[in-house]
Amino acid sequence: MSIEIKVPALPESVAEATIATWHKAEGDAVGRDENVVDLETDKVMLEVPSTVAGKLVKVLKGEGDTVVAGDVLAVLEEGEAAAATENKETDAKPDDQGAPASTNGDAPDPGPAVRKLLTENGLQASDVNGSGKGGRVTREDVEAHLAKNRQSSASSQPSSAPASAPSTQAKADLPEVSGSDRVEQRVPMTRIRARIAERLVEAQQTAAMLTTFNEVDLLAVDKLRKQYRDSFEKNHGVRLGYMSFFVKATIEALKRYPILNASVDGSDIVYHGHYDIGVAVSSPRGLVVPVLRAADKLSFAEIESGIGDLGRKARDNKLSLDDLSGGTFSITNGGVFGSMLSTPILNPPQSGILGMHGINKRPVVVGDEIVVRPMMYLALTYDHRIIDGREAVMFLRTIKEVLEDPARMLLEI
Repeated sequence: MSIEIKVPALPESVAEATIATWHKAEGDAVGRDENVVDLETDKVMLEVPSTVAGKLVKVLKGEGDTVVAGDVLAVLEEGEAAAATENKETDAKPDDQGAPASTNGDAPDPGPAVRKLLTENGLQASDVNGSGKGGRVTREDVEAHLAKNRQSSASSQPSSAPASAPSTQAKADLPEVSGSDRVEQRVPMTRIRARIAERLVEAQQTAAMLTTFNEVDLLAVDKLRKQYRDSFEKNHGVRLGYMSFFVKATIEALKRYPILNASVDGSDIVYHGHYDIGVAVSSPRGLVVPVLRAADKLSFAEIESGIGDLGRKARDNKLSLDDLSGGTFSITNGGVFGSMLSTPILNPPQSGILGMHGINKRPVVVGDEIVVRPMMYLALTYDHRIIDGREAVMFLRTIKEVLEDPARMLLEI
């Protein structure tokens, strides 16, 4: 019996999706509950599993196509016998859409949109490390490969080298052109990148954003981490990082200055009586801000474990809409990439975001002596419509005081 694989009901406020990656091709056996295709929305990546075992007989939508809930994506021939029967010739023959035989070892062939991107950049599927199912090359894999090559080319190119003599590595990223030509490449934004752009512009147009700065001496935090690092990891199975200290310090500051934990709703100010902390993390699809729920009730180990889980889900495109929804305040850590100082942008409708930066040893004055300490610049961007400068400065100063004397977190002083 033929079964239609359809686009499932999309999350609330999501009208359509884009087909990101097919994990099965026509003629492939499909197991019950096995993921067949990934759909990209402007918020999350959705997996579409098969409800029955069988064989995929017809693919109706290609990678890059836009679909809505209820659209038929493919047709499956139900039956365990069909699932167990594999067409050996498909490994050597092109598919109905003209896909070439796999050029990436035993990995499945990339979809039409990915093949087009590979061709435009003079690449073969075997040139790229595939992260999809079975080693399949996805669009994100190709874009990451190109970005890595561009970065390698830029770092290895001597500053005195002539512009007309690009390195061999750089040529691999671009179509064959004469040395005097300047190449441009136009690619569509992913849905999540378009949504990120929309929200950032929205934040700048609707909020009166202002940023205040301070610096924090992390010597006391470093001593605690070194003293208890091994026993903490042994007892809790997770490393003691900096983020748990910053989350704890932020919550203490939010309790003292609740306006930073509020948001604007029309002409009203909504004060939140809970502390759901968004933690910005990088993913293959862009920057996302999953939420650590009820962070004020979590221990140091639970915070570290929770952030680690959210980071892994982001890297594996496993974040759900619930992981990304809500949030009363956000923290972003540009220091992991070497940032010295930045002005973070609000995550609407939140009214505050804390920016962490790189930790660098610098000479500072303590008492009447010059000493070397591990210092970090902190930045707080806030919505000046409801938050005055005094509250913002005192909020950031509270975080500084708590981190420079971590015993305050235990004594609540």
